[in-house]
Amino acid sequence: MWIRSSFLGPLALVALANALPQPETDLVRGALAAVSCASTFASGKYPTWQQLPIQTTLPDPFLPLSKTTTDSGNSASDIMSGKAAGRIASKEEWIQCRQPEILNMLQEYQYGYYPDHSQETVKATRSGTTVSIEVTAGGKTGKFRATVALPGGASTSAKVPVVINIGGMQNQPYLQAGIAVVGFDYTSVAADSNSKTGAFWDIYKGRDIGVLTAWGWGFHRTLDALNMTVPEIDPTKVGVTGCSRLGKGALAAGLFDTRITLTMPMSSGVQGVGPYRYHAMSGQDETLENSKSGAGWWSDSTLGTFVNHAENLPYDAHTIAAALAPRALIIDQGQGDQFTNSKATAIVVYPAAKAVYDWLGAGDQIGMGIRSGGHCDMSGFTNILPFVQKILQGKNTTRDYNNLSPWAAMPTTYPWATNIPKA
Repeated sequence: MWIRSSFLGPLALVALANALPQPETDLVRGALAAVSCASTFASGKYPTWQQLPIQTTLPDPFLPLSKTTTDSGNSASDIMSGKAAGRIASKEEWIQCRQPEILNMLQEYQYGYYPDHSQETVKATRSGTTVSIEVTAGGKTGKFRATVALPGGASTSAKVPVVINIGGMQNQPYLQAGIAVVGFDYTSVAADSNSKTGAFWDIYKGRDIGVLTAWGWGFHRTLDALNMTVPEIDPTKVGVTGCSRLGKGALAAGLFDTRITLTMPMSSGVQGVGPYRYHAMSGQDETLENSKSGAGWWSDSTLGTFVNHAENLPYDAHTIAAALAPRALIIDQGQGDQFTNSKATAIVVYPAAKAVYDWLGAGDQIGMGIRSGGHCDMSGFTNILPFVQKILQGKNTTRDYNNLSPWAAMPTTYPWATNIPKA
């Protein structure tokens, strides 16, 4: 089911309810009843960095944006500690109010507004292992291709899960586990540059949208095409993955399409699941400033207004991760990653996001895969495979994906977690 850019509709709420374990399913279905949400902001009318307080710790994911601004009546200390007035008080409020607000806020401040898929026409043809994809909207057309690898035994009567990836991955362990692997050429969807070339820009050139969002769109249109042409694949068991900047793109894909069962960002760093705050714990000091300077095209122009003001952002990577709940998320990081901040991702972002997952009754749907090795080490894919099999195939695993060793969670970085809503 599709998450539109402006709201989380009733059908999407049903999809979220169906993803939850009992007894949370019945509770979240109650979100279909009327819930009074805090005031929200229209596109282009969101608070600027000057209207938002400095938050030196991870922002409270339970606090609506309108209660976070400097004129909200809440002090910065109360905002950071989870004591601010106006926090959401129930799971119903999270599903119906806060989660869609986060998705809209992320589009405003970071990703750019996602195109309306209902205005697109998708055509696909399959020839052997190649699927050709053609998307048309507003009289403009973009084209790209995907490559399909099916495990032995896959058929229309024995459908298999699929992992869609960009940039390549370890195919064989997944195929041997009975999981299909599909890759598409991300550069033909959107160049990793400011050139605005590729299938996405053939349709949407001129919009203030980041390339990460364009790559996310490529995942979604690939999934459309697979559903049309590859009946051997189970459309209800879908993972998305990529590494480094491509992991950032996979995260964007997972956020904006609830058909995606499992999001698998590998060594993703800042603008992925690496924190804007606490950016210097390990690896190179990857920050909003140097990421915008080096690849400003990954995000929209609004994020650039927070350069040198990252602590005024009303969210951080834990908020992005939590917005996926209750759908599954597995995070890969290497202890020797010289580029991304593995330690802070593990001990700051992960436990803060898991606090939301736990509160929603979906704590077993999030995992942290820490390994030895460096940036985009292909061993990461086998490292997380048992978690992938648990989510996509219902298999048991003895691996503890909540184990942060050799590190330990750092609760002082998310002080609001001592005041989780009770309802």
